[in-house]
Amino acid sequence: MTQQIELTGVNKYYGAYHALKDIDLSIRKGAFVALVGPSGCGKSTLLRSLAGLESISTGDLFIAGERMNGVPPRKRDLAMVFQSYALYPHMTVEENLTYSLRIRGVNRAETRKAAEDVAAITGLSHLLHRYPRELSGGQRQRVAMSRAIIRHPKAFLFDEPLSNLDAALRVQMRKEIRALHDRLGATSVYVTHDQVEAMTMADHVVVMRQGVIEQQGAPLHLYDRPVNRFVAGFIGSPAMNLIPATYVEGALRLDIQPGEDVRLPFDAPLMNGTAVHVGLRPEHLRLVSPDAAKIRFPVGAVESTGSSTYVVSDSRPEITIVASERLFLRRGEQMGVDFEPSNLHVFDAQTDIRIPMPGA
Repeated sequence: MTQQIELTGVNKYYGAYHALKDIDLSIRKGAFVALVGPSGCGKSTLLRSLAGLESISTGDLFIAGERMNGVPPRKRDLAMVFQSYALYPHMTVEENLTYSLRIRGVNRAETRKAAEDVAAITGLSHLLHRYPRELSGGQRQRVAMSRAIIRHPKAFLFDEPLSNLDAALRVQMRKEIRALHDRLGATSVYVTHDQVEAMTMADHVVVMRQGVIEQQGAPLHLYDRPVNRFVAGFIGSPAMNLIPATYVEGALRLDIQPGEDVRLPFDAPLMNGTAVHVGLRPEHLRLVSPDAAKIRFPVGAVESTGSSTYVVSDSRPEITIVASERLFLRRGEQMGVDFEPSNLHVFDAQTDIRIPMPGA
């Protein structure tokens, strides 16, 4: 399998600040890779290091098999799409698209044909003679992507390109970017703080925190088997419920609310008194009567989106349940939840590392 981009032992320092820590990442040719994590996790620094806008302090970067340490951005043959579009306001759409070709000396007939071909792919054919100020946000973002496509680069780098768009347009543009990626057979690296974008667009997700890659892999693998509590809480929307618990004689005793002795069978080689966190995804919980429940709680809030209902417990910690049906519950009403034992996640409270389920 051909690796288009490879980073080995990459570190980045800004003075004493260690921004990227021992990054190892291989991106195969044609892959769509999302870098995701909270603000300040290092994802944009990593992208800018790929582009050559930041120099790496130690380690090696290879693009299409060539070592790129110290190679200037213009010689890396990568195309970057920014959050801010970065279009030239005094140029038409066609002139924006063909700028990189014109400065390389490509003749007018070729640049015009290239612009027409790319515009046909991205739905801009009727806008080639307009100026950026005459375009909507979504159209400007299409121009920015088209300007990258026209160069036929070795890879596309997207730096939170949809952050300036409204919610409905973001959903539409997500589909368009992924469709373009598939049509072009491109290699794409996409930075976002939105884990829903990462999960729905990418075939490989890299979760970062404080300059470290916490976990990487297929989106559903990260969802099903998060390696630690951070990934478990970050991947999935709404976030996974995480409940403090203690291992006691073959069971997990949940610390959920006074007067409730909730114990879940858990056959694992743990010492009595081991502190853990029990993870349960909201969509894996079923509302049942209190008598038939594994966990009971008073209702705190009910939010309906039409297609589903979010029920939040009046307990500490809160428990969120996502139900597919419409529910009419009163605040303070006693409810209960049930779930399949296979949907349980357990994390060591000291290390935050996942504890394997019995039989897994």
